[in-house]
Parts: sequence; C-alpha cells; structure tokens
Amino acid sequence: MRHFSSAVQTVINSGTIKFLYLIKLEFNNTYYFTSYSSNIVYDGNTYIADGGLYEFDSPKFSSVVDRESYRIVIADLVDNMAAEFRANVIGNPVSVKVALIDVNNQPLLSPSDVIDVYKGFVDKPAIDVDFDTKLAVIEGTSPMSDLDMVRSFQTSKAGMDQKSSTDTSFDEIFENKEISLKWGKV
Repeated sequence: MRHFSSAVQTVINSGTIKFLYLIKLEFNNTYYFTSYSSNIVYDGNTYIADGGLYEFDSPKFSSVVDRESYRIVIADLVDNMAAEFRANVIGNPVSVKVALIDVNNQPLLSPSDVIDVYKGFVDKPAIDVDFDTKLAVIEGTSPMSDLDMVRSFQTSKAGMDQKSSTDTSFDEIFENKEISLKWGKV
C-alpha cells in the first residue's frame, strides 16, 4: 500500500486535485521538463515549462509488474532531441514524477510530497515529422522488457577489456599458449 505525506493526503481529501508533472531525461545532457505554467525548482534543478513538453502518458497505478511502457513526446523545433537520438540514448534513464497543487494553488515540492510515477530507461526513441511539427517520441521500457532482451557477449580479449580493463582471463587465449592438464587421479 502506498503512503502519502500529510500535505498530499490533505489535497487528496479535499476532493479537488490539481497536479503537475516533473520529467527528467538523462541523456548526454540532462533535460528537465514540467507541465506547470511556469518553471519549477525541485531538488536543486529547474524544470522548464516552455521546453516543448507536448504529450505524456498518464500514470497507471498497478500492484503487479506488467508489460506497459511509458511514452513522452517533446516538440523538437531546434533539433536538440534529434541530436541526442543520433548520439544514442537507448538505455539512458528517464524519470517522471507528479507534484500536487495545494488549495492555495502552490505546488507541493517537498521530496516527501512528490510522487514517483515512472522510472525506467529509453527503449525506442523516434522523430516524427509532419507538415506542422517535429516531435521527439521517447518510449521508456516496461518493467518486464528485460525478459525480452537479447544481449550478445563478446568473448575476446578486446571484448573483455570493454567490461573490465583489469580482467586477464582472455589475455593468453589468442597467443597459441598450451598447457598440460592432468585428468583423473594424479
């Protein structure tokens, strides 16, 4: 069961719920977007209100692990996202949070008041272009997506050096080194 801070519970109990989204994209540069009407400072970072946030999925609360993915769409008029996509953002972190707005129309931005909605990784970045707009579509992985993932493992000296430069397990394999193994009772 999810527990909320007393300030959040007060807003929920009031019957009128207003909220904003805080979206963080950790690409080569880190981008902060908000759905609020003005910039928001949360956790020492400024979330930009006019950064092009175009569309995003609404949160889905579930008590089971499912195969749902999360989708964020950003207007990419100056090609920032297109450049990031070309530099490969697959596997980079994405987080989406929701902050409620109290009865005085002030966002509740204490870390205990902000609710995590989605935390995952970029799975399918795409640029959609039509006659009016250029949109960067970011689809985040679902919690179950790792079950479908296939990763090859390079078994060579150079492949192991990419994993760990101190691993020497493959150093002598390609040098025609022979060793004598004794089998059975010695």
